[in-house]
Amino acid sequence: MSFVAGVILRERLPAFERMLWRACRGNVFLRQAMIETPLEDPTNGDQVHKSVFIIFFQGDQLKTRVKKICEGFRATLYPCPEAPADRREMAMGVMTRIEDLNTVLGQTQDHRHRVLVAAAKNLKNWFVKVRKIKAIYHTLNLFNLDVTQKCLIAECWVPLLDIETIQLALRRGTERSGSSVPPILNRMQTFENPPTYNRTNKFTKAFQALIDAYGVASYREMNPAPYTIITFPFLFAVMFGDLGHGAIMALFGLWMIRKEKGLAAQKTDNEIWNIFFGGRYIIFLMGVFSMYTGLIYNDIFSKSLNIFGSHWHLSYNKSTVMENKFLQLSPKGDYEGAPYPFGMDPIWQVAGANKIIFHNAYKMKISIIFGVIHMIFGVVMSWHNHTYFRNRISLLYEFIPQLVFLLLLFFYMVLLMFIKWIKFAATNNKPYSEACAPSILITFIDMVLFNTPKPPPEKCETYMFMGQHFIQVLFVLVAVGCIPVMLLAKPLLIMQARKQANEEVQPIAGATSDAEAGGVSNGGSHGGGGGHEEEEELSEIFIHQSIHTIEYVLGSVSHTASYLRLWALSLAHAQLAEVLWTMVLSIGLKQEGPVGGIVLTCVFAFWAILTVGILVLMEGLSAFLHTLRLHWVEFQSKFYKGQGYAFQPFSFDAIIENGAAAAEE
Repeated sequence: MSFVAGVILRERLPAFERMLWRACRGNVFLRQAMIETPLEDPTNGDQVHKSVFIIFFQGDQLKTRVKKICEGFRATLYPCPEAPADRREMAMGVMTRIEDLNTVLGQTQDHRHRVLVAAAKNLKNWFVKVRKIKAIYHTLNLFNLDVTQKCLIAECWVPLLDIETIQLALRRGTERSGSSVPPILNRMQTFENPPTYNRTNKFTKAFQALIDAYGVASYREMNPAPYTIITFPFLFAVMFGDLGHGAIMALFGLWMIRKEKGLAAQKTDNEIWNIFFGGRYIIFLMGVFSMYTGLIYNDIFSKSLNIFGSHWHLSYNKSTVMENKFLQLSPKGDYEGAPYPFGMDPIWQVAGANKIIFHNAYKMKISIIFGVIHMIFGVVMSWHNHTYFRNRISLLYEFIPQLVFLLLLFFYMVLLMFIKWIKFAATNNKPYSEACAPSILITFIDMVLFNTPKPPPEKCETYMFMGQHFIQVLFVLVAVGCIPVMLLAKPLLIMQARKQANEEVQPIAGATSDAEAGGVSNGGSHGGGGGHEEEEELSEIFIHQSIHTIEYVLGSVSHTASYLRLWALSLAHAQLAEVLWTMVLSIGLKQEGPVGGIVLTCVFAFWAILTVGILVLMEGLSAFLHTLRLHWVEFQSKFYKGQGYAFQPFSFDAIIENGAAAAEE
């Protein structure tokens, strides 16, 4: 009797057994046992399950046949001595080798762990060094070889104020490298459009990001970011004027500012948190300005601060006041006459019938006033662009008509508001009493349409000051006259300048010699082609100027009306705060005793959640977006084109940060 032993894949064992039975006609005896521990396939590293087998047979012919079947099924055969003593000795040798291999593997694993732990300490530094070296070599590959093949030449954009710093860095690099060839840095004249570089710090970076989100400024174009630092939180605060809500927002921004080093080191992937943290200074300023406007409105969580005492006094008894809900105080007899020291009188917070009317009139007027001043400031900013770029035509025939148009119509409407506030009062007699005060909106509409004003009440005057009708007609005529100047002056002057330039070229062409006739002929033909191109460019100039003029004229009306969102959102915010107070918190305030304390605690928690979630977060986000629109559309459209591209300096910090982000992804 002879035998062979080996191992085979477990899934091949049934087919292997059938093949042995059929090929050997049942003259073999097979025994198999499963190997519990999975083995690693050396070819691909996968874990496979195998079984060990032993086959008994008789004769050399069956031995050859069995070995061929084992070879066909890719079974691995192992030598096994026939004598029991030899088998025991061989088994002992195998066990000894296995123990030796396990010892070697364990020591190898420990050594590899020690090496990796030691390498992990320097892994971050190695990544930084590799990224820096790759960036340096990538930049060096952009250099060009000199004709002498001995030096490298490169062209790049450099901030003008940093040229001395760059020269010092080049000199220091030369000294450290031990080079004997000094670096040469020369300024070049180029016709390419340079990139725009606005120096920022951690405070101005967020405001500059708001401007760059609209469009990067062209090179040397007026940058609105410095002015946005003040106007953005102020216009936001006009819509979000509440001392309590502003304090919550300011404290949140102040907390992020105080903890900015630790919070910046966390480097979270939460986009919402990164947006809040990036705009921490904007949030802080918006909260501080909202606290200021909240004091002006005398509004804190829909209630008022009675700091100086009300300047109104009641001339009715208590029963009359309690029974009549629509009772109104008369400013002529119930008001002391002196203005309230700061902000609004707290008595308006408890007014019922005319509170909304008073707040409507006040906030609507200040919205128009701030809007017109903001737009005029935007037009004035275009003057700096025209003077810097020496665009005299645009300065005379765009800036001046635009400013005159805006001043004579809309700034005049603002002046009428101040005149009305100054001249008309309840304590004055007719014709300057409150009953004779005209409507500014109706007056402005009649002025633009040349309508005859309606007859005033008895003993009242039609106009607010002497010569108002003549001034209004003159202002409208001059403003309307500015429209054709904005529409036609610039294209016509450009066309006239090009005609004069072509006429100056003709005498020079006639004075050339016969030897230059060919060149003159070619030049004339090219001039004809160029004239055709100029006609196309002039037509584009006419179309562009027409669009620009129509957009400015109609936009002056729509943009002025757009600033009414300051009034609308301010009223909505105040009313929503009052609804939360009366519908939620007042429920807990009505309960008494220990039960009332428990109810008030629960109601206050619910009110606080709604206040922070709705009034601070949602209303704050809404006011932020409306403020952003006022700056992008109503303000920046007057002077800012934003058609440039940003300067991207070579920065190891940005390269390492981008490399780390890419590695994490």
